[in-house]
Amino acid sequence: MIKSSFKKYNLHFRQPAGTSRGVYQNRTVWYLLLKENGLTGIGECAPLPGLSRETPEQVENLLKEITAAPELFTSRPELLAEVPSVRFALETAWTDLQRGGKQILFPSAFTSGQQGIPVNGLIWMGDREYQEARIHEKLDAGFRCIKLKIGSLRFEEELKLLEMIRALGCSYALTLRADANGAFKPEEALSKLESLAGYELHSIEQPIAAGNLQQMARLCNESPIPIALDEELIGINSREGKEELLETIRPQYLVLKPSLHGGFSGCDEWIELAGQRSIGWWITSYLESNIGLNAIAQWTFLKQVKMHQGLGTGQLYTNNMDSPLEIRGEQLWYNPEKRFHGNKVTG
Repeated sequence: MIKSSFKKYNLHFRQPAGTSRGVYQNRTVWYLLLKENGLTGIGECAPLPGLSRETPEQVENLLKEITAAPELFTSRPELLAEVPSVRFALETAWTDLQRGGKQILFPSAFTSGQQGIPVNGLIWMGDREYQEARIHEKLDAGFRCIKLKIGSLRFEEELKLLEMIRALGCSYALTLRADANGAFKPEEALSKLESLAGYELHSIEQPIAAGNLQQMARLCNESPIPIALDEELIGINSREGKEELLETIRPQYLVLKPSLHGGFSGCDEWIELAGQRSIGWWITSYLESNIGLNAIAQWTFLKQVKMHQGLGTGQLYTNNMDSPLEIRGEQLWYNPEKRFHGNKVTG
């Protein structure tokens, strides 16, 4: 018989994390535990206020329902289709439990330490000097895919940042991505994309706010830079809704986050539908702790990805769980000689 419980946990950022939705000092997550036959599976529920559709109150209420009837939800995970962060936690905890409760959910050449996953170097929002310093750090560390968030500075300053990167002389080997987080007004978006095109961007995420379907469809058709949808996917959980969105907008890429876009099952469906339409994709973590990041990284490796993924490094927090995840150069690796310590969760 399965028993379940959950634990609320407050993560502390090493330094303030500037995002399009403000600056974060702390972040609340919930850990879902499923127990059976002396084994414990752990999953992380990490909704982000201002972006996730589910509220903290909804999350706690659902976790209480799961705790009261875990076998109902493990047999019918579709009951959580509209609450992706909780569904991700349940999928992760259930898979972990079935695999022995050792946080090795998807055994592979990644978990055996034989192969890594290429990841981009994310530049957090800040003033120009701050971003320039972080860009140099990432390049010196060996990253050859840099993701720059657009919208925190004056547009002219952001163009100068891109010019600086290209002036470093490694344009032939460096992949540049931008993330606008919906910062452009629909009427000015195309002209800004044309200005950005001179810096040979690989892609730009969400140039205008989600919900402007016809304007986004026009941009995807006319933009000189490939467009990736991110926030646009939030709340689209039915297969029919996903098909309609992809048919309407016809983006070049999708940016998939299991905590935000339906858990593993929801993202698998996005990948299937994108493949049918020759739409590319990559996977991104979502400020999870090492519990969630570990699960996402293992699942991502199974997709045999070639492009750089948007997986975090697990170094954002002062009170994160110790884990086998390591960054070496521009790749995320799993070190099987290190144990995964979840005592902060289970203790």
